[in-house]
Amino acid sequence: MASAVAIVSSYPWLNSSPSPSKYSKYQSFHPPPCRVVCRGGGSELPPPVTPDFKFALHDALDSSGVDTTHAREARQNFMSQIKGLSRIEREVSISINRRVDLAKTAIYISAEDFALMSQSSLALPVDPFIERLFDLTMEFCRSGKVLRASPEALLDSLYKFLYVEKDFQRSNVISRLEPHPLYLHAVLTYQSGSAYMLALIYSEILKVLRFWSLLDFDCEIFFPHDRYGLPRGYHKQKSAESDHPHILTVQTLLEEILKNVKEAFWPFRHDQTKSLFLRAVHAVLCTDRSNVVEERYCL
Repeated sequence: MASAVAIVSSYPWLNSSPSPSKYSKYQSFHPPPCRVVCRGGGSELPPPVTPDFKFALHDALDSSGVDTTHAREARQNFMSQIKGLSRIEREVSISINRRVDLAKTAIYISAEDFALMSQSSLALPVDPFIERLFDLTMEFCRSGKVLRASPEALLDSLYKFLYVEKDFQRSNVISRLEPHPLYLHAVLTYQSGSAYMLALIYSEILKVLRFWSLLDFDCEIFFPHDRYGLPRGYHKQKSAESDHPHILTVQTLLEEILKNVKEAFWPFRHDQTKSLFLRAVHAVLCTDRSNVVEERYCL
Protein backbone atom coordinates (compact mmCIF):
# COMPACT_ATOMS: atom_id res chain seq x y z
CA MET A 1 0.00 0.00 0.00
CA ALA A 2 1.23 3.51 -0.81
CA SER A 3 2.35 5.69 2.04
CA ALA A 4 -0.15 7.98 3.73
CA VAL A 5 1.67 11.04 2.39
CA ALA A 6 1.37 9.80 -1.17
CA ILE A 7 -2.32 9.05 -0.76
CA VAL A 8 -3.15 12.40 0.76
CA SER A 9 -1.15 14.26 -1.90
CA SER A 10 -3.26 12.49 -4.52
CA TYR A 11 -6.40 13.80 -2.87
CA PRO A 12 -5.60 17.35 -1.71
CA TRP A 13 -9.25 18.04 -0.98
CA LEU A 14 -9.12 15.45 1.82
CA ASN A 15 -7.08 17.91 3.87
CA SER A 16 -9.60 20.72 3.39
CA SER A 17 -11.40 21.48 6.60
CA PRO A 18 -12.81 24.73 7.89
CA SER A 19 -11.23 26.28 10.91
CA PRO A 20 -13.21 25.68 14.10
CA SER A 21 -16.08 28.07 14.42
CA LYS A 22 -16.21 30.55 17.26
CA TYR A 23 -19.47 29.04 18.34
CA SER A 24 -21.38 25.80 18.20
CA LYS A 25 -24.86 27.18 17.97
CA TYR A 26 -25.99 24.51 15.57
CA GLN A 27 -25.97 21.98 18.35
CA SER A 28 -28.81 23.83 20.05
CA PHE A 29 -31.04 23.07 17.09
CA HIS A 30 -30.85 19.34 17.66
CA PRO A 31 -33.20 18.21 20.43
CA PRO A 32 -31.91 15.40 22.62
CA PRO A 33 -32.98 11.93 21.54
CA CYS A 34 -36.30 10.68 22.88
CA ARG A 35 -36.12 8.26 25.76
CA VAL A 36 -38.87 5.66 25.95
CA VAL A 37 -39.58 4.19 29.36
CA CYS A 38 -41.77 1.12 29.72
CA ARG A 39 -43.92 0.89 32.82
CA GLY A 40 -45.85 -2.25 33.30
CA GLY A 41 -46.10 -5.43 35.31
CA GLY A 42 -43.63 -4.26 37.91
CA SER A 43 -40.88 -6.26 36.23
CA GLU A 44 -37.37 -4.96 35.85
CA LEU A 45 -36.45 -3.24 32.63
CA PRO A 46 -34.04 -5.23 30.46
CA PRO A 47 -30.50 -3.85 30.22
CA PRO A 48 -29.88 -1.54 27.26
CA VAL A 49 -28.70 -3.26 24.14
CA THR A 50 -25.37 -1.95 22.88
CA PRO A 51 -25.09 -2.17 19.10
CA ASP A 52 -22.31 -4.50 18.06
CA PHE A 53 -21.70 -3.88 14.40
CA LYS A 54 -19.58 -6.39 12.47
CA PHE A 55 -17.52 -4.89 9.68
CA ALA A 56 -15.70 -7.51 7.59
CA LEU A 57 -13.70 -4.93 5.60
CA HIS A 58 -12.35 -3.24 8.70
CA ASP A 59 -11.55 -6.57 10.35
CA ALA A 60 -9.62 -7.67 7.26
CA LEU A 61 -7.67 -4.41 7.13
CA ASP A 62 -6.87 -4.63 10.83
CA SER A 63 -5.53 -8.15 10.37
CA SER A 64 -3.23 -6.90 7.61
CA GLY A 65 -1.79 -4.16 9.80
CA VAL A 66 -3.95 -1.21 8.69
CA ASP A 67 -5.35 0.88 11.53
CA THR A 68 -9.11 1.30 10.99
CA THR A 69 -9.94 2.99 14.30
CA HIS A 70 -11.27 6.21 12.76
CA ALA A 71 -12.93 4.42 9.84
CA ARG A 72 -14.69 2.00 12.16
CA GLU A 73 -15.93 4.85 14.38
CA ALA A 74 -17.27 6.71 11.33
CA ARG A 75 -19.09 3.60 10.12
CA GLN A 76 -20.59 3.02 13.57
CA ASN A 77 -21.82 6.62 13.66
CA PHE A 78 -23.33 6.19 10.20
CA MET A 79 -25.09 2.98 11.22
CA SER A 80 -26.36 4.60 14.41
CA GLN A 81 -28.02 7.30 12.32
CA ILE A 82 -29.81 5.03 9.86
CA LYS A 83 -30.63 2.00 12.01
CA GLY A 84 -33.87 3.57 13.26
CA LEU A 85 -35.29 4.43 9.85
CA SER A 86 -38.78 3.05 9.53
CA ARG A 87 -40.38 2.23 6.20
CA ILE A 88 -42.41 5.44 6.38
CA GLU A 89 -39.40 7.59 7.24
CA ARG A 90 -37.47 6.13 4.31
CA GLU A 91 -40.08 7.49 1.92
CA VAL A 92 -40.26 10.95 3.48
CA SER A 93 -39.02 13.88 1.42
CA ILE A 94 -35.63 15.29 2.43
CA SER A 95 -37.24 18.74 2.71
CA ILE A 96 -39.23 17.62 5.77
CA ASN A 97 -37.79 17.67 9.28
CA ARG A 98 -36.75 14.13 10.14
CA ARG A 99 -35.24 12.07 12.92
CA VAL A 100 -32.12 11.16 10.93
CA ASP A 101 -29.61 13.97 10.55
CA LEU A 102 -28.81 13.64 6.85
CA ALA A 103 -25.94 16.11 6.94
CA LYS A 104 -24.12 14.23 9.70
CA THR A 105 -24.88 10.92 8.01
CA ALA A 106 -23.29 12.17 4.79
CA ILE A 107 -20.22 13.51 6.57
CA TYR A 108 -19.77 10.18 8.37
CA ILE A 109 -19.43 8.66 4.89
CA SER A 110 -16.75 11.26 4.17
CA ALA A 111 -15.03 10.53 7.48
CA GLU A 112 -14.80 6.79 6.83
CA ASP A 113 -13.37 7.16 3.34
CA PHE A 114 -11.00 9.88 4.53
CA ALA A 115 -9.67 7.56 7.23
CA LEU A 116 -9.21 4.64 4.84
CA MET A 117 -7.57 6.66 2.05
CA SER A 118 -5.35 8.96 4.08
CA GLN A 119 -4.44 6.67 6.99
CA SER A 120 -4.17 9.87 8.99
CA SER A 121 -3.82 9.75 12.74
CA LEU A 122 -6.48 12.46 12.90
CA ALA A 123 -10.16 11.87 12.19
CA LEU A 124 -12.06 14.08 9.79
CA PRO A 125 -13.86 16.67 11.95
CA VAL A 126 -17.64 16.52 11.72
CA ASP A 127 -18.93 19.44 13.78
CA PRO A 128 -17.05 22.21 11.89
CA PHE A 129 -18.71 21.18 8.64
CA ILE A 130 -22.13 21.02 10.28
CA GLU A 131 -21.49 24.53 11.56
CA ARG A 132 -20.59 25.62 8.06
CA LEU A 133 -24.07 24.59 6.94
CA PHE A 134 -25.51 26.60 9.81
CA ASP A 135 -23.35 29.58 8.81
CA LEU A 136 -24.80 29.46 5.30
CA THR A 137 -28.30 29.81 6.72
CA MET A 138 -27.21 32.61 9.02
CA GLU A 139 -25.65 34.48 6.11
CA PHE A 140 -28.81 34.08 4.06
CA CYS A 141 -30.94 35.39 6.91
CA ARG A 142 -28.69 38.40 7.43
CA SER A 143 -29.53 39.53 3.91
CA GLY A 144 -32.99 40.43 5.21
CA LYS A 145 -34.72 38.83 2.23
CA VAL A 146 -36.37 36.20 4.38
CA LEU A 147 -38.50 38.48 6.54
CA ARG A 148 -41.97 39.33 5.24
CA ALA A 149 -41.20 37.78 1.86
CA SER A 150 -43.77 35.84 -0.15
CA PRO A 151 -43.05 32.13 -0.64
CA GLU A 152 -42.03 32.73 -4.25
CA ALA A 153 -39.77 35.67 -3.36
CA LEU A 154 -38.12 33.75 -0.51
CA LEU A 155 -37.35 30.73 -2.70
CA ASP A 156 -36.11 32.94 -5.50
CA SER A 157 -33.78 34.71 -3.05
CA LEU A 158 -32.51 31.38 -1.69
CA TYR A 159 -31.83 30.10 -5.20
CA LYS A 160 -29.81 33.22 -6.07
CA PHE A 161 -28.00 33.13 -2.73
CA LEU A 162 -26.88 29.52 -3.08
CA TYR A 163 -26.08 29.34 -6.80
CA VAL A 164 -25.16 32.91 -7.66
CA GLU A 165 -23.84 34.69 -4.57
CA LYS A 166 -22.18 31.63 -2.98
CA ASP A 167 -21.46 30.15 -6.42
CA PHE A 168 -22.35 26.54 -5.65
CA GLN A 169 -22.06 24.63 -8.90
CA ARG A 170 -23.16 21.23 -10.06
CA SER A 171 -20.53 18.71 -11.08
CA ASN A 172 -21.30 15.42 -12.81
CA VAL A 173 -17.76 14.11 -12.42
CA ILE A 174 -17.60 10.62 -10.91
CA SER A 175 -13.92 9.78 -10.73
CA ARG A 176 -11.47 8.44 -8.18
CA LEU A 177 -9.10 11.21 -9.31
CA GLU A 178 -11.64 13.95 -8.56
CA PRO A 179 -14.02 12.53 -5.96
CA HIS A 180 -14.71 15.79 -4.10
CA PRO A 181 -18.18 16.35 -5.70
CA LEU A 182 -19.35 13.18 -3.95
CA TYR A 183 -18.39 14.10 -0.36
CA LEU A 184 -20.33 16.70 1.59
CA HIS A 185 -17.37 18.16 3.47
CA ALA A 186 -15.50 18.72 0.18
CA VAL A 187 -18.56 20.21 -1.53
CA LEU A 188 -18.84 22.74 1.30
CA THR A 189 -15.15 23.55 0.79
CA TYR A 190 -15.08 23.84 -3.00
CA GLN A 191 -18.70 24.91 -3.69
CA SER A 192 -18.97 22.19 -6.34
CA GLY A 193 -20.83 18.93 -5.98
CA SER A 194 -23.23 16.37 -7.33
CA ALA A 195 -26.92 17.16 -7.64
CA TYR A 196 -27.58 14.97 -4.60
CA MET A 197 -25.12 16.91 -2.46
CA LEU A 198 -26.57 20.24 -3.58
CA ALA A 199 -30.07 18.98 -2.76
CA LEU A 200 -28.86 17.96 0.69
CA ILE A 201 -27.36 21.40 1.34
CA TYR A 202 -30.57 23.05 0.12
CA SER A 203 -32.67 20.88 2.43
CA GLU A 204 -30.44 21.65 5.43
CA ILE A 205 -30.99 25.39 4.92
CA LEU A 206 -34.74 24.82 4.70
CA LYS A 207 -34.61 22.75 7.90
CA VAL A 208 -33.10 25.61 9.91
CA LEU A 209 -35.46 28.18 8.37
CA ARG A 210 -38.41 26.01 9.30
CA PHE A 211 -37.10 25.56 12.84
CA TRP A 212 -36.92 29.34 13.21
CA SER A 213 -40.52 29.62 11.88
CA LEU A 214 -39.27 31.59 8.88
CA LEU A 215 -40.74 29.02 6.51
CA ASP A 216 -44.47 29.03 7.12
CA PHE A 217 -45.56 27.27 3.93
CA ASP A 218 -45.28 23.76 2.53
CA CYS A 219 -41.95 23.85 0.71
CA GLU A 220 -40.68 21.01 -1.44
CA ILE A 221 -37.41 20.52 -3.34
CA PHE A 222 -37.51 19.92 -7.08
CA PHE A 223 -34.71 17.45 -7.87
CA PRO A 224 -33.52 17.56 -11.51
CA HIS A 225 -33.18 14.32 -13.44
CA ASP A 226 -31.16 15.86 -16.27
CA ARG A 227 -27.42 16.57 -16.27
CA TYR A 228 -27.57 20.33 -15.87
CA GLY A 229 -30.48 21.32 -13.64
CA LEU A 230 -30.09 22.51 -10.05
CA PRO A 231 -32.17 21.48 -7.02
CA ARG A 232 -34.58 24.28 -6.13
CA GLY A 233 -37.48 24.88 -3.80
CA TYR A 234 -41.11 25.39 -4.78
CA HIS A 235 -44.43 25.99 -3.07
CA LYS A 236 -45.94 22.52 -2.94
CA GLN A 237 -49.54 23.67 -2.66
CA LYS A 238 -49.15 25.49 -5.97
CA SER A 239 -47.29 22.69 -7.72
CA ALA A 240 -48.45 20.45 -10.53
CA GLU A 241 -48.75 16.68 -10.40
CA SER A 242 -45.80 16.46 -12.80
CA ASP A 243 -43.56 17.79 -10.02
CA HIS A 244 -44.11 14.75 -7.79
CA PRO A 245 -41.60 12.43 -9.52
CA HIS A 246 -38.94 15.06 -8.79
CA ILE A 247 -39.32 14.72 -5.01
CA LEU A 248 -36.22 13.18 -3.44
CA THR A 249 -36.79 10.81 -0.51
CA VAL A 250 -34.45 10.06 2.37
CA GLN A 251 -33.78 6.50 1.21
CA THR A 252 -33.13 7.53 -2.39
CA LEU A 253 -30.70 10.24 -1.29
CA LEU A 254 -28.66 7.90 0.91
CA GLU A 255 -28.67 5.15 -1.71
CA GLU A 256 -27.45 7.49 -4.43
CA ILE A 257 -24.71 9.00 -2.26
CA LEU A 258 -23.32 5.53 -1.54
CA LYS A 259 -23.80 4.29 -5.11
CA ASN A 260 -21.97 7.28 -6.58
CA VAL A 261 -19.01 6.79 -4.25
CA LYS A 262 -18.86 3.09 -5.07
CA GLU A 263 -19.04 3.86 -8.80
CA ALA A 264 -16.18 6.35 -8.51
CA PHE A 265 -13.80 3.86 -6.87
CA TRP A 266 -14.97 0.68 -8.61
CA PRO A 267 -11.80 -0.75 -10.21
CA PHE A 268 -13.47 -2.23 -13.30
CA ARG A 269 -14.09 0.80 -15.50
CA HIS A 270 -14.85 -0.91 -18.81
CA ASP A 271 -18.34 -0.71 -20.37
CA GLN A 272 -20.37 1.76 -18.34
CA THR A 273 -23.61 0.18 -19.66
CA LYS A 274 -23.10 -2.89 -17.47
CA SER A 275 -23.71 -3.05 -13.75
CA LEU A 276 -20.78 -2.97 -11.35
CA PHE A 277 -21.19 -6.70 -10.74
CA LEU A 278 -21.15 -7.60 -14.42
CA ARG A 279 -18.06 -5.49 -15.01
CA ALA A 280 -16.25 -7.43 -12.30
CA VAL A 281 -17.38 -10.75 -13.81
CA HIS A 282 -16.18 -9.63 -17.22
CA ALA A 283 -12.78 -8.68 -15.80
CA VAL A 284 -12.41 -12.09 -14.10
CA LEU A 285 -13.42 -14.09 -17.17
CA CYS A 286 -11.46 -11.85 -19.57
CA THR A 287 -14.09 -12.57 -22.18
CA ASP A 288 -17.25 -11.08 -23.65
CA ARG A 289 -19.28 -14.07 -22.44
CA SER A 290 -20.31 -12.02 -19.42
CA ASN A 291 -23.40 -10.89 -21.32
CA VAL A 292 -24.94 -14.29 -20.63
CA VAL A 293 -25.08 -13.42 -16.94
CA GLU A 294 -28.46 -11.88 -16.29
CA GLU A 295 -28.82 -8.67 -14.31
CA ARG A 296 -31.24 -10.30 -11.89
CA TYR A 297 -28.37 -12.24 -10.33
CA CYS A 298 -26.50 -9.05 -9.46
CA LEU A 299 -26.43 -8.11 -5.81
